[in-house]
Amino acid sequence: MANALNSKTDSREPGDDDAERAPLLREPREGLPEVTSDADALADVVSALSAGTGPVAVDAERASGYRYGQRAYLVQLRREGSGSALIDPVACPDLSALNDALDGAEVVLHAAHQDLPCLSEVNLRPARLFDTELAGRLLGYQRVGLGFMVERLLNLRLAKEHSAVDWSQRPLPEDWLRYAALDVEILIELRDALETELAESGKLEWAREEFAAVLAAPPKEPRADPWRRTSGIHRVRNQRSLAAVRELWYERDRIAQERDVSPGRVLPDAAIVEAASTMPRTTAELAGIRQYGIKLARRYLTTWIKAINRARDMEQAELPRPNAPGDGPPPVNRWADRAPEAARRLEAARATVTGIAEDVVMPTENLLLPDSVRRLAWSPPETVDHESVAEFLRERGAREWQIGLTAEPLATALLGAEPE
Repeated sequence: MANALNSKTDSREPGDDDAERAPLLREPREGLPEVTSDADALADVVSALSAGTGPVAVDAERASGYRYGQRAYLVQLRREGSGSALIDPVACPDLSALNDALDGAEVVLHAAHQDLPCLSEVNLRPARLFDTELAGRLLGYQRVGLGFMVERLLNLRLAKEHSAVDWSQRPLPEDWLRYAALDVEILIELRDALETELAESGKLEWAREEFAAVLAAPPKEPRADPWRRTSGIHRVRNQRSLAAVRELWYERDRIAQERDVSPGRVLPDAAIVEAASTMPRTTAELAGIRQYGIKLARRYLTTWIKAINRARDMEQAELPRPNAPGDGPPPVNRWADRAPEAARRLEAARATVTGIAEDVVMPTENLLLPDSVRRLAWSPPETVDHESVAEFLRERGAREWQIGLTAEPLATALLGAEPE
């Protein structure tokens, strides 16, 4: 841990001079591979990857903002001795054969929490993980995007102009495929550079614990009341209008799922909030709201009015509460009045975590989840000491390296915040 306290960090971002020096990757080393789109070609890819050695670089392209859900529309892999492969998971929806072929090899992903769910949908489930984005966070990098980290650590540039395109399109343009292949071209080299830095800073075992925790995390449960995350909902001031947001949101989601398009392309969040705030009574009034002029929104004007009218006709008991019920502490801004002793504990705990995070050079949220700190301050163990705080954090998913760094200082901070 002594090395970690002196972890080397260079938050300097590549500037114009760096951009001139760093060459732009333009072509995969072995050329652009054909897209694998049938069983025979997939068997060849499985065989080639099985014959390779070392870690396997993996990436997935989705159609966020275009299609409903987060399924993969292209999967890229690369391994030493195997070269790169591009797989169409629409044509080849079951990639489970790769799990045996890779035989427990380490899979290298950038921002694994984004790609693991869609890889799981096609039955590609890594046994071991190295997450280059998470490694960058543990090392204290100010920016952890793939392009930045490749340029910073490998002095190479990746073109990113196709990062937000519609990957569900078929056939995929050649320049998109080249972009996708290059995303795994140097991922292993990036992994090696980051592993070296992690080892030098004393954080390698911490990173391994984090990677294992990412893999072991259960699938996310569907969010309760997902409509409450509608952008701009804070402008909605009464329960009946909140009910209109809810009704419009669920109608939009149903239509988006049926049409397999992104919900925002059916009806923007701003349109939901505006209609819920003004509660129009007719399709003509609704059509007067600018956002309802887009093609799909206009097609369903009658549907939207029916949703608003359902909210208008609801009994009071059917209306949603202004704030979603939760199982955690109340909002922090209420603590000073409701529980001043908890507010003092939180202030001391936050200061302690911030200080440790600065010492080990990483974001506070990677050292310890803010929710865990709040819950500890609101409802600490009956007897506050190193062991009880450690168990409290462990029950909430903290890893052993996090507990080792924070449990004792937090116990001291909590005790110090109590009135004499």
